[in-house]
Amino acid sequence: MTNEFLAFAPISALVPASPATGLLDEMMARVGVDGIVAALADPGLLALVDQHAAAVRDALESAGRDADADGLAGYARAIVAGARRMSRGLPEPGQAPDAPAEWKAADWHLLRLVAICMIAEENGVL
Repeated sequence: MTNEFLAFAPISALVPASPATGLLDEMMARVGVDGIVAALADPGLLALVDQHAAAVRDALESAGRDADADGLAGYARAIVAGARRMSRGLPEPGQAPDAPAEWKAADWHLLRLVAICMIAEENGVL
């Protein structure tokens, strides 16, 4: 049965290009969008996220990895795994803090994931 009122997106728009891109999309939905918006509204928070981004770039470079989808997704997986080992969760999509003050007080792993999302956006990975 087909509904003539539904518009269908091309299947390529619905399926991530790779598992790495899919993971980065999920991180963007969980923390990236809200964290980046909050950082752009607060210079202090932006500086904090920039420091995390610099650490991500340094870690990837030290490991001989590129800041592409695979490198960023691998780093994000490691951060998420470490957070889970410490019983720290991730917010569901749309449930992340939205105020800069909340982000400044956020757990380290959330700020690192926001930084990963920011790098992915800057590098055109997403």
